[in-house]
Amino acid sequence: MLQNAPNYTELLKSFPPRTIKTEEEFAKTQAVVDALIDKGDLTEDEQDYLSLLGMLIYDYEQKQDIIPDIWGVDVLKVLMTEMNLKQKDLICIFKTESIVSDVLNKKRKLTVEHIQKLAEFFKISPAVFLPKNS
Repeated sequence: MLQNAPNYTELLKSFPPRTIKTEEEFAKTQAVVDALIDKGDLTEDEQDYLSLLGMLIYDYEQKQDIIPDIWGVDVLKVLMTEMNLKQKDLICIFKTESIVSDVLNKKRKLTVEHIQKLAEFFKISPAVFLPKNS
C-alpha cells in the first residue's frame, strides 16, 4: 500500500457513496471519480472505491438515458413544442395549413418530400422521422 494512502473506510467516510438521484449528486460523484483517476497509481482500496462509485454513476446514467421510441408525426409534435412553433409556421413545408393539420392529426402520412423538408427546416437527420424498422 502506498504511504499516506487512505484505506477503504477512510474513503467511505470522506465521500459516502449513495444512490445518485440528482444532477448535483452526479456531478459531485463524478468529481471524486475524476480525482481518483487523475491520481494515477491506485491502491487496492482506492480501486475498489472507484469501482463502487463507477457502478453508482452507471446506474444513474442508465436511468437518464430513457429515450422514448417515437418517430414521424410524434417527433414533429415534440420539435414544434420545443421550438414553440404553430401549424402556420410549417406552411413552407406542407404548402397549406390544412395539410399541416391533417398530418399532425395523422389523417395524412408524411411524404418523402415532407421528411426531407422537415429535416432541412429543423437541421436534423431525416431518419428521426422514420420508424426504426424501416
